[in-house]
Parts: sequence; C-alpha cells; structure tokens
Amino acid sequence: MPVPKILLYYAFTPLADPDAVRLWQRDLCESLGLRGRILISEHGINGTVGGELGAVKRYLRKTKDYPAFKDLDVKWSEGSGLDDEGRSLDFPRLSVKVRDEIVSFGAPGELQVDASGVVGGGERLDPTALHEMVESRDDVVFFDGRNRFEAEIGRFRDAVVPDVSNTREFVAELESGRYDHLKDKAVVTYCTGGIRCEVLSGLMRSRGFGEVYQLEGGIVRYGETFGDDGLWEGSLYVFDGRGSIDFTDYAAVLGTCVSCGADTNRMRNCADPSCREQLVVCDGCADEGARVNCVAHAA
Repeated sequence: MPVPKILLYYAFTPLADPDAVRLWQRDLCESLGLRGRILISEHGINGTVGGELGAVKRYLRKTKDYPAFKDLDVKWSEGSGLDDEGRSLDFPRLSVKVRDEIVSFGAPGELQVDASGVVGGGERLDPTALHEMVESRDDVVFFDGRNRFEAEIGRFRDAVVPDVSNTREFVAELESGRYDHLKDKAVVTYCTGGIRCEVLSGLMRSRGFGEVYQLEGGIVRYGETFGDDGLWEGSLYVFDGRGSIDFTDYAAVLGTCVSCGADTNRMRNCADPSCREQLVVCDGCADEGARVNCVAHAA
C-alpha cells in the first residue's frame, strides 16, 4: 500500500536565476505527482511537499543533485493519506513561486547569504547541546520565532512568546523595547523547522541582543530526538491539512477552545473569510459548525 510522506526542507544559498529554479522545481514536482508549497528567492529555497514515499525520495535525490542544494536541511514526517491518484491529501495543490524572501520578515535587505548559508545568524545548537546549556546555566531564555497562535497548542517550557500574528510583525516587535531585558541573556530562538530562526536570530543580533542561539532543525528535530520527554510541551502546529502533529501518544494538551473552554490541540480558521488568524477550537464545537471569530472580527 502506498505510504504518504511529507518533506520539510530549506537551504540558504545564493541563486543567480530564481525563476529558472522555479520552472525546474515545478516541472519536477508535477512529473512526480507531488503537491505542496515551494518558495524561491535569490537567497535560497524553502519548501514543504507531500506524496507517495518513492516519489518524495526521487524528488529529494534530484533536488540535492543540484550543487546549490546539496546541503538541504531536511525533515521527514508522516502524511495523512493519498487520493486515488496517489497525490497528498495534506495539500490542495502545488504552488511554486519566486519571492523577495523565502521567509517573509519584510527585511530582505538585511539578509546576507553566502555559499555556507546565512551570514551573521545565531550560534547553532542541536537538541543535545541545547540540553547541556540549559543544565549548566540559569540565564537561558527560549524565544518563540513563530506566530502567536502556533504557541497556543505547543511551546518550550517558560518560553517568551511575542505577540505577533505574522512573521512580518517581528521587526517592529523587536524594536518596541519589550524584550530589551533579554539583551544580556542567552536567548535561544526556535521555530517549526529552523528556517525562521536563521533570519530572526540575525535580526536580533543586529538589534543589540548579545548572545543569540538558534535551535538547529527546529522543533521538528528536537521532537525526533527527545519526543515529549524533554523541554517541549504540547503539539506542533503545521501549515498543511494535518493541522498539528504530536511526537508521542502522551503529548500534553495545552490549547483551550475559544468557544467552550475545553482542552484541545485542534485549530481552525477564523470564520471571517478575510482573516487568516487561527483559533483553538475543540472537535465538539467544530463538528457542531459553530461560527468562531477572532477578537478583531468578533460579531
């Protein structure tokens, strides 16, 4: 029986002709029956694709054959299923686009990339090195590099969660002065797969944060290493049809339904069609078809 898989990956590397890479990636994915989202810029590539295991493996092999992408940072996860044509149920379509940024912080001019990756980012910590640092120091602060709603169902213990609804709000948030008290502490940035922190850690360093780290491989790689037996608590929000994933069958449930107050890790869109805010909504309220709006679009 075909096995559904999802591949999450990125590479910061200079690309002379992003549009040529876009056409190649689009044709490659279409030939293999893959769906997902791929962003390309002069700074590199950022993608999530899903499909049958063999097709995803072929995609990865051919993509890494391209010299600029030989060191792709890659994470695998289980897909929820395939349709009758063997296409991923977790993505409605294939989208391959060229953008100014592969992570939309709204600061493309600040990002410097060379053949080795991002220039001036935070020091990398793998999950084991992270634990060693936390055990040996008392000034370590986790800084969530995701949107606020993602942290509602899962986050590192005692993490600072900035009040941002999208990545573009981070620059103003950092410059607001709210986090100046962290500038003399060991700040560990983290995000889903590591890519947002590649940029965020550099933005923090250039704004006076003295000791900045980034969790290498993000929450995904941490979960692969320690599951729910470490410093992570709850479920991981993902931007595809799965909604969220757990690392074990005993993951803590941190979310609270905005409608009835029940404990849940389920999320759904704000009922206002113009809004992209995600809300924590339990299965019961979702199944009852409750119209749940965010605060900005409350009736």
